[in-house]
Amino acid sequence: MSEPVKVDIWSDVQCPWCYIGKRKFEAAVAGFDGEVEVEYHSFELSPDTPVDYDGTPVQYLAERKGLPTEQVEQMIGRVTQIAAAVGLDYDYDTMHQTNTVKAHELLHYAKAHGRQAAMKEALLKAYFIDGGHVGRLDDLADLAASLGFDRADVLQALESGQYADAVKADVAQARAYGINGVPFYVFEGKYGVSGAQETATFAQVLQQVADEKAAA
Repeated sequence: MSEPVKVDIWSDVQCPWCYIGKRKFEAAVAGFDGEVEVEYHSFELSPDTPVDYDGTPVQYLAERKGLPTEQVEQMIGRVTQIAAAVGLDYDYDTMHQTNTVKAHELLHYAKAHGRQAAMKEALLKAYFIDGGHVGRLDDLADLAASLGFDRADVLQALESGQYADAVKADVAQARAYGINGVPFYVFEGKYGVSGAQETATFAQVLQQVADEKAAA
């Protein structure tokens, strides 16, 4: 049996294109004749955001990008339509803009317990669809508990910053790769694909990498 194709994905749980890209990549994996091993890595799009940011995503983007509110609303309308096309019902009216560093620590906690993929999906769904808060520790612990993790253990890990260095290492690796935006996909440590590409593009890269591995 052939070895799986390893794909490392840098993304943020507040990144709308990361969730869209996740669905398109998953569709490529579903149609791929082989195994794919996925590992998620941390990338903070806005590390300076306070946990309890007092504003909407529209306000935040308008402030951060220096754009008129009307233009930001049009951008959000467009991304919401694209998300809907891949089965994601984004609800910007209930989103809580926040700092995601603790969400990234939780992803590393889940990885250490062999369930990173489930946690990644849960965090994205909580933020973009369910109106959940992915910055506050209690909310993150509740989310983890809903997946069957030990809530007290999760809370202790987040409060102590047990996985803070792992997050920093991911961010440093992204910098070393020259990654300045997400999602970013690295296939077998050598091919980089930036952005929420179409499923056919992901499928083509997967096949190319698999063919190269088979011929090696």
